[in-house]
Amino acid sequence: MAIIVNLDVMMAKRKMSLNELSEKVDITLSNLSILKTGKAKAIRFSTLEAICKVLNCQPGDILEFREEETKE
Repeated sequence: MAIIVNLDVMMAKRKMSLNELSEKVDITLSNLSILKTGKAKAIRFSTLEAICKVLNCQPGDILEFREEETKE
């Protein structure tokens, strides 16, 4: 996938655990884990906004676009 989720990086910078973020954002631990591991197919803007507020960051700090390498 070309969208990379750097949630674990921001959580480490803020010294915040998955449990703590889950409680503050009011999202289930399993859904947050799916997002953190990059297995999520989508994220609601309201969820992204809540995560950014709690982690005091920008959406671009969490989500990154990388060109997929083509195999020839």
